[in-house]
Amino acid sequence: MANFRIYKDSKGEYRWRFRANNNEIVADSAEGYKNKADCEGGIKIVKEQASTATTTDETAASASKSY
Repeated sequence: MANFRIYKDSKGEYRWRFRANNNEIVADSAEGYKNKADCEGGIKIVKEQASTATTTDETAASASKSY
């Protein structure tokens, strides 16, 4: 089952990873959080906004397409 996993990095900061059903990492927090609650807040934002997010293709061949 896909899930978010919270862990501490080498600096002792909280980070999250999202793993797909095949256990591969498909997204991560890209930044560390000093507080676990802030890390959990980042996960909450992704959960709330991902379902309505659009996709913009920024490759040279179709730079103006939005999905």
